[in-house]
Amino acid sequence: MEPGQKESPAANGAEKFTRHHRTNSRAFPQDIAVAFKAALDKAGLPTKDKITAGGKMHRFTVEGDKPGSKNGWYILYGDSLPAGAYGCWKRGISETWCLKPDQQMTAAERVEFSRRMIEARKAREAEEEARRRAAREKAAAIWQAAPPAPDNHPYLAAKGVRNHGLRQHNRALVIPLRDSYGILHSLQFIDGTGNKRFLSGGRIQGCYFAIGSPIESLCIAEGYATAASINESTHLPVAVAFNCGNLLPVAQALRAKFKTIEIILCADNDTRTPGNPGLTKAMEAAAAVGARLAVPSCHGDFNDLYRGAGQ
Repeated sequence: MEPGQKESPAANGAEKFTRHHRTNSRAFPQDIAVAFKAALDKAGLPTKDKITAGGKMHRFTVEGDKPGSKNGWYILYGDSLPAGAYGCWKRGISETWCLKPDQQMTAAERVEFSRRMIEARKAREAEEEARRRAAREKAAAIWQAAPPAPDNHPYLAAKGVRNHGLRQHNRALVIPLRDSYGILHSLQFIDGTGNKRFLSGGRIQGCYFAIGSPIESLCIAEGYATAASINESTHLPVAVAFNCGNLLPVAQALRAKFKTIEIILCADNDTRTPGNPGLTKAMEAAAAVGARLAVPSCHGDFNDLYRGAGQ
């Protein structure tokens, strides 16, 4: 700064923030931690982990999740402008937070808050990509080492469907999740009693498992047993989307890949669940990509109908 030149309020504020930012890893008032934890609770991410400031990425265990899972994440600044960001990879949550209401911020504080949220977003994206890269590598290693699943696997027998290229790992069926370019991103494991889990950190959105190759028509369903039932009864190719929330991303990915093919969204008819999410999400996906909609005439899915178990 030149002699006699006055420092602008915004610049002065920014300098103060910079000084605080360099030292905000020290102990900070507990009211900030309490307020931040309250925000986590409100977002459905309660935790018993200690909250630490410092502007660094931290991962935490969400109460109710598997111990040590660390699905939650946060970045918290505990200086003169207590602010941060938090979320959960498992639940798809990503939020920003500031102790001071927006209407009470100065212009300099708004600029600093915006800068920090950009910084937090970049840190979250870098962490997420690292998790996904590790998941891709682990998925590839497990898939390559896994032998073909037996045709009489308990889950397949219970659902009355065949093995369409599945493998087995620790007695569980292994189903690969690939994007429309064929890149393996994650795995789903299904044990003999039907318990399902995904490989931690792997990408699910827009990924699917294909049964058959499309020529004129292509079906999309939620689960493997449902998709296998449709394929075995109609001989149509089917993409497994794994859950109703992934129907739209998968439909969009397949529409982009197969621009003129007929797509049929095969809904789960969740009549006993408020809002019937299976049907609602299938309708949204069908409308978005110009697809047809198929709905079971019973409560349940097409595997229930296939086995005559629908009621």
